[in-house]
Amino acid sequence: MSENAVADTKLIVFQLSGKEYGISVHLVHGIERVQHITRVPGTAPFVKGVINLRGVVTPIIDLRKRFGLEEAEYTDSTRVIIVSIGDIEVGLIVDEANDVIDIKMDDMEPSPEMVGVETDEFVQGVVKVDSRLLILLDLAKILDQDKVKSDGMDD
Repeated sequence: MSENAVADTKLIVFQLSGKEYGISVHLVHGIERVQHITRVPGTAPFVKGVINLRGVVTPIIDLRKRFGLEEAEYTDSTRVIIVSIGDIEVGLIVDEANDVIDIKMDDMEPSPEMVGVETDEFVQGVVKVDSRLLILLDLAKILDQDKVKSDGMDD
């Protein structure tokens, strides 16, 4: 079996409302604890505000709210995953982020049609890893620039 026959990728695995999601590790710049978030008027409802992360003002998106899920109190496990696509860097609030796994890209399947699921438009596909089913997110759609970049974010 040739090792380079199929591209492997590493995923950061995180939890949100009892489900496991994955984001490619090369899009992730760090995982932080929740810190003080400054609210910015005029932003989309799922944009919680901004944080000062090592001198960089970073917008923070609540993924539960973005996906239309019930909001939850932050706990000691709550994390902010710092991700970037192109010139946009944002933090994503998740319930937990505690795993990095390797997957083969050919193991990814298209997302099954899920009736009444708001998150479907943000799903790139699903992958089975042992007994786990990971939902791979399409960051470009989550970070839809028209919705994230709002008039209030230029300051």
